Amino acid sequence: MASIISAPLPRSAAGRDEQSGPLAEFRSFWHRFLTRAFDPYRPELHYMRGPGPACRAKQMALSPAVQSMVADIRAAKARGNARQTS
Repeated sequence: MASIISAPLPRSAAGRDEQSGPLAEFRSFWHRFLTRAFDPYRPELHYMRGPGPACRAKQMALSPAVQSMVADIRAAKARGNARQTS
């Protein structure tokens, strides 16, 4: 959510004097508001919720011997977790 605060803007890089007065304040307020309100960066679109397709492809590329060892390890962990909850 955008928050709006009133803070003085720095002078422009070109060194020209900016206007002062209510019109300049009004203009700078709306400029800051529109810049923040329509910011294209949306971090929630980049949040990863788990292993993606690259991880699955890498796991599928494992040799059958390694896949069987991984399956045995997972089964042993599942048995250990079942014993702890019982």
